[in-house]
Amino acid sequence: MAGAIGLGALAVKTGIAQVAPPARAAGTREAANGPAMPAAPHEPFFARSSDGTMLVGEAQGEPQAPEILFIHGLRQSRLSWDKQFADTALAGFRMVRFDLRGHGDSDKPTSTDAYSDADRWADDIAAVIASAKLRRPVLVGWSLGGYVAGAYLGKHGGSQIAGINLVDAVTKLSPDLLTPLAGTFTRTTTSHDLAERAAATADFLAACFHQPPTGNELQRMLVINGMTARVVNEGFVKTATSDLEPVFRDYAGPILLTHGVHDRLVRLAMSERIKALHQGSRLSVYDDSGHSPFYEEPARFGRELAAFVIAATKS
Repeated sequence: MAGAIGLGALAVKTGIAQVAPPARAAGTREAANGPAMPAAPHEPFFARSSDGTMLVGEAQGEPQAPEILFIHGLRQSRLSWDKQFADTALAGFRMVRFDLRGHGDSDKPTSTDAYSDADRWADDIAAVIASAKLRRPVLVGWSLGGYVAGAYLGKHGGSQIAGINLVDAVTKLSPDLLTPLAGTFTRTTTSHDLAERAAATADFLAACFHQPPTGNELQRMLVINGMTARVVNEGFVKTATSDLEPVFRDYAGPILLTHGVHDRLVRLAMSERIKALHQGSRLSVYDDSGHSPFYEEPARFGRELAAFVIAATKS
């Protein structure tokens, strides 16, 4: 049980911090590594999951373009992917992002069962795919988002998924694959002592980066992290579905594994195990990133994701 809790903590930590781009003029957006460009319109949508939980999301790009569905990590929100939504390398894709249950603008069930049952996370992805009218998306799962992607494959199969990009993802709740710090956060971020929990929330956010955010970006990330209720993590660590490696092993499509060398929450071995298990996988290691390479090295991340999606959707 202690091991499962530690893994769950890591999964929580691996939840990516919310990314807020620098202030800019209205009607423009900042590319991940380039000049400001006209902001593409965001199309809001709502998806109701199988248990009635309402999920809030938004889409961007031409509906007929190759599709990417971004899944954020624990204590984060759809805003985590701001740099990707502003990246010129990804401008030719249909991109969708949403707030996981218990996060951001989505409903926040109060029962731990709503977060311990892997099938509910799986059904959330199915509901988003249906509501956003996605045909055959590539799933991008960061930290807890990788677990959620695996839960979807386990229940609904992968025939309608073109490919999967696992970003510092939690695929197995094991103390050998998560760091001791992740286990500590499992306890401290769910503490009933408000002062301890507040301090742990800030420390957890800091642990998500090798190149830390500053200023307004950091402030917004702290607010988003603090919006997540204790019950989300309390429920998740009770899950009976602790090992999703067989699901990824058996997935017939391609897998891109993205991992930061300086990740303080999820060991590189987690991604290396999936690479060893899945013949159609490739591991891309980021030397200047921690748990959040899509934020810390966004230009490289965008180029690699674009190439992966193009190849995956042609196969």
